[in-house]
Amino acid sequence: MTTKRRGMTEEAADAAIDQACRMLRMPTIRNSFTDYADRAGREQMSYRGFLAELLLAECDDRARRRSERRIKAAKFPREKSLRVFDFDANPNIDPAVIHTLAKCEWVQKDSRCV
Repeated sequence: MTTKRRGMTEEAADAAIDQACRMLRMPTIRNSFTDYADRAGREQMSYRGFLAELLLAECDDRARRRSERRIKAAKFPREKSLRVFDFDANPNIDPAVIHTLAKCEWVQKDSRCV
């Protein structure tokens, strides 16, 4: 059975959201719901649009943290990614070609031909 809560002040609503996010383990929503709510008000978003934005932010942040945990658990000796690659160390490597290949658009184009 659900109970309706009406007439809640902004402070009470913020406190309730904070507490619910702690209980449900939603740290991204807990830390950023006021920013999203303010933006939703300015942009006149629907309730569903606002909720979708919040939930997608939580999902994106969870995916990012999950990836960071997995990388940390793998105990790689150092970070190796294209973001930190030093193209100056080897001038024969064309950064534009590497970044084009990294997008993997060529895989999608080849798979359509098969």
